[in-house]
Amino acid sequence: MSTQQQLIIHIDWDGPYSLDQLKGLMDSKTEKGIYQVYGTHPVYGKDVLLYIGKTGNQTFGKRILQEKWENTNNYGDIKFHVGRLAGSNTPSNEIWVHEIDLAERLLIYAHKPAFNSMSLQTVPHHDLHNVHILNWGLFNQVMPEVSGLRWTNILDNMPNYEVYGEH
Repeated sequence: MSTQQQLIIHIDWDGPYSLDQLKGLMDSKTEKGIYQVYGTHPVYGKDVLLYIGKTGNQTFGKRILQEKWENTNNYGDIKFHVGRLAGSNTPSNEIWVHEIDLAERLLIYAHKPAFNSMSLQTVPHHDLHNVHILNWGLFNQVMPEVSGLRWTNILDNMPNYEVYGEH
């Protein structure tokens, strides 16, 4: 298998935030990225990862408030972690939003949150094969590192291999 250039996406996580605290995350220059929602699930228990979402081109405060989390049965229990993409320089808005989309899809597929069930029905697209996510800061229950090479189907058709020492 040949190796290709990896797109490394750094995400700096912060939280937890309440719904009221999210109202302060409205700066369009910095407050966009990926978010995690935690709360009580009837099967999985308390304080579990329920949902991973993205802001797209909106702020955390605007996007998350649109989802009406206050209408859930465990509203008082809901907490949010926000992830801002990080790097040596800020890319164009088009690239930034594209990387947000890639990161959200790969994180959902790798973690399989209960409330993201619609996003779990398809195998990740080929554009995720070379994506590598490094989670920093207060990333809570998501894995510190997620690789498209590991979580997509690119290695499914790899020629047979043997454990070292068995050939």
